[in-house]
Amino acid sequence: MLQEGSLYLGTSRNPDDSLNKAEYLALKYGNRHGIVTGATGTGKTVTLQVLAESFSEAGVPVFAADIKGDLSGIAAMGEPKDWITQRAEQIGFTDYAPAEFPVIFWDIYGEKGHRVRTTVAEMGPLLLSRLMNASEAQEGALNIAFKIADQGGLPLMDLKDLQALLTYMAEHATELSSQFGLISKASIATLQRGLLILEQQGAQNFFGEPALAVTDIMRTTHDGRGAISILAADKLMMNPRLYATFLLWLLSELFEELPEVGDLDKPKLVFFFDEAHLLFNDAPKVLIERVEQVVRLIRSKGVGVYFVTQNPLDVPETVLAQLGNRVQHALRAYTPREQKAVKTAADTFRPNPAFDCATAITQLGIGEALVSTLEAKGIPSMVERTLIRPPSGRVGPLSDAERQKVMGLSPVAGQYDIDLDSESAYEILTARAKKAAEAEAAKRAAEEKAAGGDSAAGRWTLPGFGDEPAETTSGRTTKRSSGYQRETVIEAAMKSAARSVATSVGRALVRGILGSLRR
Repeated sequence: MLQEGSLYLGTSRNPDDSLNKAEYLALKYGNRHGIVTGATGTGKTVTLQVLAESFSEAGVPVFAADIKGDLSGIAAMGEPKDWITQRAEQIGFTDYAPAEFPVIFWDIYGEKGHRVRTTVAEMGPLLLSRLMNASEAQEGALNIAFKIADQGGLPLMDLKDLQALLTYMAEHATELSSQFGLISKASIATLQRGLLILEQQGAQNFFGEPALAVTDIMRTTHDGRGAISILAADKLMMNPRLYATFLLWLLSELFEELPEVGDLDKPKLVFFFDEAHLLFNDAPKVLIERVEQVVRLIRSKGVGVYFVTQNPLDVPETVLAQLGNRVQHALRAYTPREQKAVKTAADTFRPNPAFDCATAITQLGIGEALVSTLEAKGIPSMVERTLIRPPSGRVGPLSDAERQKVMGLSPVAGQYDIDLDSESAYEILTARAKKAAEAEAAKRAAEEKAAGGDSAAGRWTLPGFGDEPAETTSGRTTKRSSGYQRETVIEAAMKSAARSVATSVGRALVRGILGSLRR
């Protein structure tokens, strides 16, 4: 069943349920991208595992997000369960054998895998604005912040660096506005609040050093298999915007760092984007254009991108048009939107006169899919109703002990697990502020000294609080620096009597007026 230069996906069958032919994905077209869609429970995760295993066996590194933890079992020896052996026999897969695969676990939080980080500078203002849900004005202020950091030699490594830079911009908004354009303090304040929200959501774990080197997700083993990098995303999914932004950042890094290689015999890396709809939900037009650009051009870098999602409508048409390899599991058609999704999915396939594609989509069983891949000269194959082959690795999650064992044997063990905090914008701006405060204090001290050396010189004080000269022995007083003279006992008594009389008269008048009103 296995073929050199191709990945075996399963075996198609005729309308009378008889076996038709084996379905393959040509390795040389693996970088032409693809999509795996289907309703919950129809077998998408198993198909993803089959594809990951197949690419790994062919020597292609794989990166995939593990949403529910089920994909982690790929690191353990497969178990010949009844449904697995039955499917292998049903499709005539005589080469089936349980196996385990080389896996590297990653986790932004460092709990279920090696820490994965990037720096604020590498993230860039566009993706950071998306992460913070910034408005156009706030995104403009963020772009200015990155420009100031670049010109001022202020490395932006983590969130506290960006927070310090925003504080600096707010304090010097007037002078900076004359150079970079209007800097609104309101926009700066909103960005600062956004950073606090990101910290509360755990995003501070994602920013810092050491930053992930893309070469570490493109490893191969000594026996020629591609390493499968699995991102633990069950906790990360609690913050969908961070999840989508991280994966888009990783795609952008691959696009920017990898050289042009053209068409190869097999991809250099295959990237699976599970729950792909999260990337496009409420995404601004500029971000969707960025995704389209990356997907269109990253093929020439030898990278294949495969979107995994429930509904083909989750992916914009401009991106969907770039996806050459398609696996469509069952869809339900109970609502108008679902019916539209079925029609959209059916229309993306090259028709097969043997059956109606739209009808077949609603009748597919678990582990069954409509499959179309690129054939000679990159032409899509005729869609076939296919029984997907069973995976060789374990289907289901690893235990915590098994995961820790795999992490301990990882080629990157200890490389990313300790935080580094090098001198960056926060330390530089803090040092500058301290130096400026010390200079200001020294300036004030010099001015006071020049005024007479008395720390109280030039200071206005109330009489009776320490500025009065001592009384003379004759009982007379001298003139005060404030211009007032001390009252005599007789003067004080007369003023007190006058105030008492005035108060009594006032009270009598008020009582008289109120009394007349009561009458």
